Amino acid sequence: MHRIMDISKNPQELGEAVRRFRRARKLTQVQVSHLSGRSRDILYRLEQGKDVSVSALMDIVRAMGASLELRTAGLPTLEEMRERFAGDDDDAA
Repeated sequence: MHRIMDISKNPQELGEAVRRFRRARKLTQVQVSHLSGRSRDILYRLEQGKDVSVSALMDIVRAMGASLELRTAGLPTLEEMRERFAGDDDDAA
């Protein structure tokens, strides 16, 4: 089972993470819909960041061979800070 490693802070980010994961697995929306037993419209809505039921989300994630992970919210990790500020060359003198 693979985890969707993106950290999602809102429904749009979660939808984008699901879409990226699906595409990385080379799965079409039709295939995931068939495997999950959910309509393509529900998958489309999820990927667009629209409201879907938790059970639909879990069915879709499971159908792609993935899992979700909950983490404690808090300060960003050092790695997240490096990524966030990569390319900032404004050194105060």
